[in-house]
Formats: sequence, C-alpha cells, structure tokens
Amino acid sequence: MRSAKILLLISLFLSAIPAAKAGHVLVEAESFTTKGGWSTDQQFMDIMGSPYLIAHGLGRPVQDASTDISIPEKGRYYVYVRTFNWVSPWTDKTGPGLFRVNVGGKMLDKDLGGEGKGWMWQYAGSVRLKKGMTSLSLCDLTGFDGRCDAVWLTTERGGIPPDSLPELDSFRRLHGALPSAPKDTLTYDFAVVGGGIAGICAAVSAARNGCRVALINDRHIAGGNNSSEVRVHLGGRIEIGRYPALGRMLREFGQEKFGNAAPAENYKDEAKTALIHSEPMITYYPGYRAISAEMDGDRIESVKIRHIESAEELMIKAHVFSDCTGDGALGFMAGADWTLGRESIEDYGESLAPEKRDSLTMGVSIQWYAEPRGHKTSFPVFEYGMEFNDDNCERVLRGDWDWETGLDKDKIAKAEEIRDFGMLVVYSNWSYLKNRLGDPEYDDKELEWVAYIAGKRESRRLLGDHILTQNDIEDNIYYEDGSFTMSWHLDLHFIDPENSSKFPGMEFKAATRNNLIYPYDVPYRCLYSRNIRNLFMAGRNISVTHVALGSARLMRTTGMMGEVVGMAASLCRRHGAFPRDIYTSYLPDLQALMQKGAAKQGPLPDTQLFNEGSHLSSPGKVHTTE
Repeated sequence: MRSAKILLLISLFLSAIPAAKAGHVLVEAESFTTKGGWSTDQQFMDIMGSPYLIAHGLGRPVQDASTDISIPEKGRYYVYVRTFNWVSPWTDKTGPGLFRVNVGGKMLDKDLGGEGKGWMWQYAGSVRLKKGMTSLSLCDLTGFDGRCDAVWLTTERGGIPPDSLPELDSFRRLHGALPSAPKDTLTYDFAVVGGGIAGICAAVSAARNGCRVALINDRHIAGGNNSSEVRVHLGGRIEIGRYPALGRMLREFGQEKFGNAAPAENYKDEAKTALIHSEPMITYYPGYRAISAEMDGDRIESVKIRHIESAEELMIKAHVFSDCTGDGALGFMAGADWTLGRESIEDYGESLAPEKRDSLTMGVSIQWYAEPRGHKTSFPVFEYGMEFNDDNCERVLRGDWDWETGLDKDKIAKAEEIRDFGMLVVYSNWSYLKNRLGDPEYDDKELEWVAYIAGKRESRRLLGDHILTQNDIEDNIYYEDGSFTMSWHLDLHFIDPENSSKFPGMEFKAATRNNLIYPYDVPYRCLYSRNIRNLFMAGRNISVTHVALGSARLMRTTGMMGEVVGMAASLCRRHGAFPRDIYTSYLPDLQALMQKGAAKQGPLPDTQLFNEGSHLSSPGKVHTTE
C-alpha cells in the first residue's frame, strides 16, 4: 500500500514537469546566404521538387556554402540531408559527389551524396545545440557535383521528412520554406516566360512597340543556350527573306565570335543583360521560374512564379503570354496542345520522317574544354560505369555539339539523368586520358570548363493553327502570313553508329544528316497556340514537326521569332485582340511592323558570322557533316 502511494507521488511529480519542446529547422540549400563554390541548379525542380546546390568543381573541392540558422530550443538535433548519388543509374559504387555538413562548428562525420538510387533523405549525424543563432555549412569533399536540396534538423530521432513530392511540398510550406501565398500580383500587357534569345527578342520587340512587359528567366544569366553557362554560338542568318529588317536587333547584343565551348566572354552575357535593362517598359525577373498557370476558360489569367533561391512567389497577370521556355513548360501548365518526338511519314508525308511515330528527339549536349597549364597536372581517377580503353577513348581536348546524349530518352522526365550522363562521360574519358592512357600530350592539360546547364535541342513542341513541315520548306509553299525566315538546313541528329558500336546502350555522341534548303518564310500561325487563346510561343517549342525543327531551332532564327511575337503582342494590346485575331483581322498591321523591324539601328555591314556560313544551295541536296 505504501509503495503504491510512493509510485503515485512520483507519477504526479513527473507529470508536473513541463515536457521538453520538440525543435525543428528546415533549411533549403539554395537559400544559403553564402554559396561559396556551390552553384544553384534549378533545371529539374519540376521533377525532383526544388532547386538545389551543386558542387561543380571539375574534380577539385569547392569552397563551403554557409548560412546562419535559428535554433528554436536547446537539445540534441538529428540532422537529415536530402541528396542524390548521381552516378547510381550506372554503377553500384559509392558515388563521387561526397560532402559533409558542419553544424555550429561541429563537422558531422557522415559522408553524404554517395548512396541510394534516387533523391532521398540521408542521415548526417547528431549534434547538441543551444537555443539561438548558429552556423550551418556544406563542405564539399570531391568537386564531383555533390548536390544538396535541403537540411532538416530535428530533436525527434527518426523524424525523417516525406519523400513524395506532394507531401514534401506541403511539408516545406508547413515549416516556412515555401510561402503560404504569393507576395504580390502584378499586371502587364505581355508576359514572356523564358530568357533565352527568343525571350529576350520577344520582350524587347514588344517593349519598343509600346507594351509593358514582364520578362521571366529562371536563371540569373540571360541568353539560354547562347549564355556562358551553355556556350552554343548563334546560328542561322538574319536580315534575309520577305522582311529583311527582322533579326537586325541581334546586332545590338549578339555574339560576334564563332564557336561552341569557348571562353565565357565570347557569349556576351553582359550585353544581353544591359539590353534588357535599357528598355524602360521591361520589368525583368531573373532567377524566377514559372510554376503554375491560372486559367479562365481557354485563356491564361495569370502565372505563378517562384524565385529559385528565396522561394518568394509572385502572380504575373497579362493580356497575352509567350512561352519561350524551350520545353513548352508554360503551354504544358496551361493545357496547350503539344507533341514530342518524331511524326511518322504517314502523318505529313515527310520523306525524312520514320515509318512509325516514335519518341526519339535530338539530344542534349554537355560541352567542355581543357587548357594547357605549363606544368604537370593531375585528375582524380573517375570510374563509375563507363569503361574506356586505348581503343575507344576520345583523344581530344574539347567536346563540341556532337557530345550529345539522351536522344532516346524523355527530355522532361529524364532530364537530370541525361545531364548527369553527359558529365559522367566527360569525367570518365578525361580520367582515362590523364591516368591510364600514358600519353604525355595530356600531362600538362587541365579541365577548364564543363557545362552543368544542359544544352537542349528538342522536347515538347506546342501546336498552332499551322504545323510547319518538311514539305512546306522544300516545296517553298507560299503563305500570306509568312514572317521570320529560316536559313539553316534540315539538320537532324541521330546516335552516331560508330559511337554506338563502342558503347551500346551508353552512347554519348551524335551524327547528323543535312538537307539543304532555300531560305523559307515561316507562317505567323506557327507562333501561337491553337487552343490557348492568349498564348504565343517562340523558340524551339513552336508549331513545327520534328523534321522542320531541324531548321527552325537555330538561335538567330528563334530571335526573329521573338521579334515577330513581340510585334504581334503589341497589336493585341492596341486592339484588345488575341494572337489568332492578328492573323484573321490585323495581318497588314503585323506586316507593316515586320517591314520596319524592331532594331534601334539600320542595316550594317555583314560582319557577323553565321554558323559555318550561309547555306543557300538548292533544296533536296544531301550531305553529311562530322
């Protein structure tokens, strides 16, 4: 009886002691105040859920990324990190992208980023922390593209966050990593989503014709594939065809030096940004990605955009929009009709089309180059599933456009894997040259640059009132709404048979077959959606077949598309019209604007290079290039 009373008193005493409060802190890696040598990678956030930090050091560990965090309660915190062993599709080895986490000055002893088969929460260790501010750092160990999405600190042992994207999104909002609602709603005449050459030209053209324009670019550097992040030169011809004033704008900021995979300054990033900021009618949103579209029937009412580092969200309203994302991302979110892959010969009677429709597309290039250092250099042994030898290695110092991967893979769903395979090949081949080949030619060479932003050629194509085909081009079919002019051949890439014989199922090089064409004026009707009333498109996602895209995708050509779309957007503002109305009711007005052009200056001597010269041979001739 007495012992029962004692137990009761102990129980009452313990129940009177306040329970320890659980502490939780969620830190998105892209929000770190100091990135060090880590870079923000936003390319795959619609697939894996978020931007992340990547330690792209070309085999040399990068400087730490760091930030300060607020600890809500003192106690022992268990630390989990969302990361990915990026070589796991090709090997069971521990991955090369290793890093550690330092919390409050204590380095946790678990190597991260080397295990698992997909994005996952990996346990990093535990640490005792006081309430208040403390430090958090990501410490790269290898320089081989370790990646960190988020860090979760919790006093609840085993309290691992969810993995599924819908649950993870809710988890992020619950813990303050994502806002509960957009910060503001802003209204424009014209909103351009995508800051590549097509998007820049669309925004500037519309602004110069009286539109208030929002230009949304999910990277901090403008220019798309022509930026220093990807380094593809401007191809195609300008100032030709029915409206020779089109394209003249590119002389104000376009690249003048020929060549891919060249030094960063060749691509004139600053000139692109300066042009955008010089236009008072443009509001520029660098580092913002469109994440959803709000619809009013068949019309886009607004687009929600999110900053890739701060996660700030804004709503952008506009009378008309243009999808210049390359992937047709805005159109896809809005429910626009789209296609992907190769049409069959029965679909449009194209002689270059396959017998059966399939999902093959042109691929993705990860370009690179090495430089001499004047002394012997080293490179870590990198062997993760790609087996090189003296017979199959690529004895080169530069990877150009033909280092192309993913032709047989989904460019949307498998985008990260395609990019990663491109990097895997570069590092594996270079490792063999440096460590196994025994050729003194490579002793003093060092990787100078390897892209981590994928250079895409083809994915979704949005469907308009007209779908441009091979026959339109080769038969030189005249359409009254002919607008920008294509000049490049029907340049279709396919897996290089020689590379395939050496690396069956793991090909990384492409070949091309080119049908030369006369310059061809493309119908305006290819530049707006057939089922979304206020959606334009400019770039490689316009309304063309796979075969026709072989000519349309050159960036001087896409810049001219942008100019035409910007002009048409200004007419939509002036007349309260929509894209189709410009064709049906205001085509003469558009033709007058195309005749005038949108450049600030008149014709200049032809000093620009045009991607291996001008190809104006008779249609139908075929040749193969390396």
